[in-house]
Amino acid sequence: MQRSPYNNPMQAITLAVLMDDIAGIKPKKDSSFAMMLEAQHRGWTIFTFDSTNMFHQDGEVFASARKTFVENNEDQWHCREDTEIIALSNIDVIFMRKDPPFDMNYIYATYLLEQAENGGVLVINKPSSLRDANEKLFALNFPHCIPKTLVSADVKQLFNFIERMGVAVVKPLDGMGGTDIYKLHKGDDSIADIVSKLTNKGQRLIMAQEFLGAIKDGDKRILLINGKPVDYALARIPAEGNFKGNLAAGATGKGQPLSERDYYLCEQIAPMLIEKELLFVGLDVIGDYITEINVTSPTCIRELDMLFNLNISALLLDEVEKKLTLR
Repeated sequence: MQRSPYNNPMQAITLAVLMDDIAGIKPKKDSSFAMMLEAQHRGWTIFTFDSTNMFHQDGEVFASARKTFVENNEDQWHCREDTEIIALSNIDVIFMRKDPPFDMNYIYATYLLEQAENGGVLVINKPSSLRDANEKLFALNFPHCIPKTLVSADVKQLFNFIERMGVAVVKPLDGMGGTDIYKLHKGDDSIADIVSKLTNKGQRLIMAQEFLGAIKDGDKRILLINGKPVDYALARIPAEGNFKGNLAAGATGKGQPLSERDYYLCEQIAPMLIEKELLFVGLDVIGDYITEINVTSPTCIRELDMLFNLNISALLLDEVEKKLTLR
């Protein structure tokens, strides 16, 4: 068995992280990695596994997992022991950090995690709430906080909306990283083709929103822990000639303190986040409006920590420990 030089003898809490392969992450930017660094610092035992490593048998959920050790080193950031079968009922807390797409495999994983939760395991974020809170559609619960929006599969409705707005953004309901997001102007020859493609010729719901010119100042990522916002946001400034505020699409991150409006928006959504036990959430704000509420695997911890000398993961794990003491 491969042993790690980073092992910490304190093992008070056992954490399992459901995530994409840790060998393929970018440690400088990965929020799951930041959480694991803090957990290891506290002496927690850490396992990692992927959704397809889980299975249910004889009334219990198991996972083929590997005990994992991390180091804040961009060249050699992790070390793992051999795979072992663990009963998730023996885990104290599971972080569901699987990246989108939010497809049926993701949903199946939440059902298995829910079985573990029913057995007394703390799962962050709550599996049923992950299913409820589509990152595009969840914001519809707060109509006074979002730009003018249409959700439809009807090509004609979408065309008329774009014509009425003058400029609009259209996007699928299950994407990430700026994929398949289009900015369309009234009179564009490509509107029909793009909308037809995104809706699969009227068979799939998509979202259209008025274009917000404030994107030039960035798409702000605000992190909330148990409904309370971190006091700084990462404004993702689109690359030259682009309108997408996604780091994956070439945007540049700029740190800034939250505005009064940002705090107001957080106050509007906080009660529902707390009610649904969405402990760690990323709010996307352009100008004065919420565009998305990210609940699956919000990012930007590492960037904000570096810019403002924070330890956001410590705030998160403090809340986790509080919840564990109440169970």
